[in-house]
Amino acid sequence: MIEPDTRGSTTFLLSPARTDGVRGLQLIARLSRDGAHRGGGAMTLGDAFTAISQLYFRGKLAYARTFGKAIAGSTGVHIITADRGLRSPTTFVTAADLRRMATVDVAAQSAGFVAPLTADTDDLCAALDRFDRVVLLGSVATDKYATPLLAVLGDRLLVPIAFAGRGDMSRGGLLLRCVDEGRELRYAPLLTTARHGPRPPRLPPRAKPPA
Repeated sequence: MIEPDTRGSTTFLLSPARTDGVRGLQLIARLSRDGAHRGGGAMTLGDAFTAISQLYFRGKLAYARTFGKAIAGSTGVHIITADRGLRSPTTFVTAADLRRMATVDVAAQSAGFVAPLTADTDDLCAALDRFDRVVLLGSVATDKYATPLLAVLGDRLLVPIAFAGRGDMSRGGLLLRCVDEGRELRYAPLLTTARHGPRPPRLPPRAKPPA
């Protein structure tokens, strides 16, 4: 178990939202209309994935922005994409960009997904100092993110211990509560931590922000 550490940076890697699902296709259609009628049709990657994944991605992004501590030349928050490796949440994407993402299989065996992710993770790893940490905010129940990231980062890749046994919505709710409370989670190396666990108790209602 690794407690929050102030000696180095903390870089968060956020798992992507699916752009080939119902919400993804709806967003692609909306951006296509905006591009055709208003000459726009672009939004940030963070906003796009929040619109698609809603509570889960909103929680991941808010948590990462709150507790991320950047290394030189980095934002401290990177989003894993289907076809472009690691990208900043502020990267602008269009309907065409999201449509291309929907054609790439996000899997440990997919070269179109793994090759750019590995290249960007190599660059990130090369910039890390002794106390710098990399935390994956995403599912580790399958190998699609874990395998390519572990191949580069090894025991430097951490995950929140509290994620074990939780579904996506529960993870999103937990992360938003941590932001509300200014409380960072504890992490453990993915290589040695359990990827599965019993379902934890239901989260208590989220406290209302002060008026």
